[in-house]
Amino acid sequence: MAQQKVVLRVPTMTDDKTKQKAMEAVADIYGIDSIAADVKDNKVTVIGDMDTVAVAKKLKKLGGKIDIVSVGPAKEPEKKKPAEGEKKPAEGEKKKDKNN
Repeated sequence: MAQQKVVLRVPTMTDDKTKQKAMEAVADIYGIDSIAADVKDNKVTVIGDMDTVAVAKKLKKLGGKIDIVSVGPAKEPEKKKPAEGEKKPAEGEKKKDKNN
């Protein structure tokens, strides 16, 4: 499984005490790399190689209803763009190696 980013809305997370409980509950799950909680938006963001359903179940045990906002890759793949000073090789030309 690849790294993924899961954003969940937890309506019952209204203060620092419930934020701490939510983070501790999610921290027990295997494969989590980072956890961020935003009390203002009632959202928990979890990044790692984990089971999304397990994260949702843990948070649901704390306070009832939760909403899964998004599930996706942890990082968007960056597309390489040639710099302005570089030129693209023509179809017939070979790209030169830096090692040679």
